[in-house]
Amino acid sequence: MKISVIGCGYLGAVHASAMAELGHDVVGIDIDAHKIEQLAAGKPPFYEPGLPEILTSARASGRLRFSTDIADAAGARVHFIGVGTPQKPGSHAADLTYVDTAVQSLLPHLAAGDLVVGKSTVPVGTAARLAGVIEASGSGASLAWNPEFLREGFAVKDTISPDRLVYGVPAGAAGEHATALLNEVYASAMAAETPLIVTDYATAELVKVAANAFLATKISFINAMSEIADVSGANVTELADAIGFDVRIGRKFLNAGVGFGGGCLPKDIRAFTARAEELGRGDSVAFLKEVDAINLRQRQRVVAMTLQALGKPVYKCKVAVLGLSFKPHSDDVRDSPALDVAVQLRGLGADVVATDPQGIENSRARHPQLNYSSSIEETLRDADAVVLVTEWAEFKEIDPVWAATLVRTPIIIDGRNTLDAAVWRAAGWTYQGIGRP
Repeated sequence: MKISVIGCGYLGAVHASAMAELGHDVVGIDIDAHKIEQLAAGKPPFYEPGLPEILTSARASGRLRFSTDIADAAGARVHFIGVGTPQKPGSHAADLTYVDTAVQSLLPHLAAGDLVVGKSTVPVGTAARLAGVIEASGSGASLAWNPEFLREGFAVKDTISPDRLVYGVPAGAAGEHATALLNEVYASAMAAETPLIVTDYATAELVKVAANAFLATKISFINAMSEIADVSGANVTELADAIGFDVRIGRKFLNAGVGFGGGCLPKDIRAFTARAEELGRGDSVAFLKEVDAINLRQRQRVVAMTLQALGKPVYKCKVAVLGLSFKPHSDDVRDSPALDVAVQLRGLGADVVATDPQGIENSRARHPQLNYSSSIEETLRDADAVVLVTEWAEFKEIDPVWAATLVRTPIIIDGRNTLDAAVWRAAGWTYQGIGRP
């Protein structure tokens, strides 16, 4: 099938490459000429494991090309919209400028029977509004909403072998047509008997934000429990293990730590709250404000733990920060708890040196006032305290005996509860985790 993908950021670039890898003829379109040049040269503008390989493979096959001209979308049967929906300045609401512009730009190039497919995360009600815009254009095209469930670091796998598919389609023949086209797009997933939910627009829109809200709530719940553990002497990791055996709860996303970040969870729960308030049902999701507050409080908590462990003013103390990206296997520093902790410590006067396997350049662009090093050894050397805030394997595998020979004071704050406390303490370190005695 001939497919266009409008928007070649994180979502769009992965989707376009994966669709071509699956055998479709794909054109990826974006107004950012530099980004298109990079992709056309086989160089992803961001770090994502597996993407360079399928990008190279798909381009070599001739099934994938990139363009800055929306007219190149003409002739495609399915047009995916994968542009960003950032927060509006000064508001928690989603900015739909890019989504609206993508659809408007696409209208002159649509033909009867074409299907426009939204993948961007949008407030509920957006799809119905855009369906009206497409219908009013007289093109004969229709709209479906097909939310993405990508995990950064696993996005290629999640696109090629999704754990479920959700189609939001109109009623009647138009919905049957949309479902048939999407089934053709995802033929390999359908052959693998991937669970499929075919529903209405509103439900499809809510699936993504509801999933993210639930995951965010689960993370903030265990972090709230870690605060109680700190003052009661309980061990939050063992608590999570115990309640995680309950199949109704499960163990995943019950790791206490510095909290969640990135370009999805924080933005999405805030936009969900804003939309609920617009619909007159703000009270229904008011708890998400506390979820957000707990999450942000964790960053301040790690900073406070560092100050307490030092036992002296942090001014001019060297603090080694291990981690900048919001999670391992990513270079994404948007709303990153790790980067926020580094910035807060620097703001208090600490001499912060931070390292990350992939996140240094993106962090430097946002916060040039920090000192960065690509060397773990250089980062640790003469440190008065070490703060681990992204659980990269490189950091988890540090030998505490070796590290102790480098630092000035063997103090480590484990902001991800990812280290073996007993091993580090045996090596002479003052170890402090989140909610762990």
